[in-house]
Amino acid sequence: MGALNIAALSKRTGVPADTIRKWEQRYGVLHPQRTTGGQRRYSEQDVARLTWLTDRLSEGYRIGEAASMLGDGVSDPPLTRAEHRRALISAVERSDVAEIGRLVDHALTLLDPAEAFTEVLAPVLVEVGERWEAGDLTVAQEHLASTIVRASLERLLADTRPTVRGLAVLACAPGERHEIALLMLAVLLRADGWNVAYLGPDTPVDEAIALAGTVGASAVCFSAGTPECAGALAEGLGRLELPRGLEVVVGGRGTAIAGSVTDAVGRLHGTR
Repeated sequence: MGALNIAALSKRTGVPADTIRKWEQRYGVLHPQRTTGGQRRYSEQDVARLTWLTDRLSEGYRIGEAASMLGDGVSDPPLTRAEHRRALISAVERSDVAEIGRLVDHALTLLDPAEAFTEVLAPVLVEVGERWEAGDLTVAQEHLASTIVRASLERLLADTRPTVRGLAVLACAPGERHEIALLMLAVLLRADGWNVAYLGPDTPVDEAIALAGTVGASAVCFSAGTPECAGALAEGLGRLELPRGLEVVVGGRGTAIAGSVTDAVGRLHGTR
C-alpha cells in the first residue's frame, strides 16, 4: 500500500493537489491504491513519475506530450542515463519489443540527439553485442535491439529540415554492413543543417564518390568497422581523383582515426 496521501505527494513534488487529480484522471499517469475508506495512497514510484513530468514541463513540453512519452502509470520512468541503459538492457533480456521501442523513443525524444547516442543507445548496443558474443544473449535478441534502434533513426532521418550547410553523402565502406553508427551521424548532420544522401552498407567507394560529384555534395563520410573494411576503403580512395572541394571523412573502429559520430559532425560543422 502506498504511504502518501495527496497532500503529502503535493508537498514532496511541488505539484498542487488539484493538478495531480487532473493529470491522474485525464492522462492516467498515476495509479494510486485505495484504503478501505476509499482514500488515495501514493507510492515513491508516483513521486518519481510526477518529478519526471515536472522536469519535462520545465523543458518546454506540454503536459499531454510529456504524459504520452511517460506512458501508463505502472512502469518507472528512466530518470538517469545509467537507469535508462539498465532498463533497455533488461528489456532486451526479456525480448520485450514494446518496452525496447518505448525506451528508445524516450531517449531520442527527451535527450539531445548526441547525448541519446553517446550516453544511452551506443553503449547499450555495444553491451548487447558483447553479451551476444559471450553467449548471454541470442542472435535474435541482438537483432531485435539493433532493428528497433535502426527503425527509430530512420524515422528521424526522414524528418526533413532546412538545409543551410550543404549536401553530405554517407556510406559504409566495402564489406561493412554495420550501419547504425553511420545512421546516427546522418541524424546529427541533419540536425546540424545538412542535407544527407544516405547510401548505407557495403557501398563501392568509386560509386559513392561519383554520386557525390553528380549531386554536388560538399562531403562524403565513410564508416569502416574492421581493419579489412578500412583497408578496402583506403585502397579504393587511393585509386580515385577526388572532385575539387570535396571533403572526405573516414571513421569507425576499423580506422586509425576512429572517433565518435559527434567528432565527424564537429569536423564538418564549418564546411560549406
